[in-house]
Amino acid sequence: MSLDKNLFQQPPNKLLAALPASDYQRLIPHLKLVSLPVQQILYEAGEPITQVYFPDKAMVSIVTTMEDGSTAEVGIVSNEGMVGIPVILGDNITTTTAFVQISGAAMQMDADVLRAEFNRGGAIQTLLLCYVQAVYSELAQGVACNRLHILEERLARWLMTVSERLELEDFPLTQEFIAQMLGVRRSGVTVAASTLSRAGMITYQRGHISILNREDLSATSCECYRVIQNEFARLLGKKPINRARKFF
Repeated sequence: MSLDKNLFQQPPNKLLAALPASDYQRLIPHLKLVSLPVQQILYEAGEPITQVYFPDKAMVSIVTTMEDGSTAEVGIVSNEGMVGIPVILGDNITTTTAFVQISGAAMQMDADVLRAEFNRGGAIQTLLLCYVQAVYSELAQGVACNRLHILEERLARWLMTVSERLELEDFPLTQEFIAQMLGVRRSGVTVAASTLSRAGMITYQRGHISILNREDLSATSCECYRVIQNEFARLLGKKPINRARKFF
């Protein structure tokens, strides 16, 4: 991939952009702009994490795989965050797998370099710890969401999250893939997507989803979307979300 020097001066990844200029300048020699194609595995469960990634428009799924091969998404990372959290938590091995769900670019860094920078303390450590807390809140809320909320609400939440993090309203996603990520059957996703489509919130054609009415989709999503987004806002300085619910 040809390097765009502007990406290093004004990083599109929000974590990197939130760093003080002096800290970010110190990282630049260690950052490499890479292309992340769909389905590329960034790290495997049980294997050492040797590289971390700060995505731009790419979206990475963090998934757990069961013994029978079934998978469920436990997190997504795009330009709001970093892939490879375990390397700053005292270990570099995890039970999850990270793979690219939507292609794009990312800044890559050796895990050892990031660990050393983190251990220096200061702004980098504080920012990454706030990000870890935000991710923890997202995981905790997701557990409750999967247990308590209906699929239409969960699908609306997930689509709003993907759209928010990619800063796009049209993206390539198959129903089969969504079913794997939500941990449900494809038939359930078909019914839920049809409900949202009939309400004029989304369209779905040939593996592409387009959001037509963000306000209604946000209102239809369960409370978890706003809880998670507002926690990221509180910890990382984004604009909070406060919209009324809309019920079927």
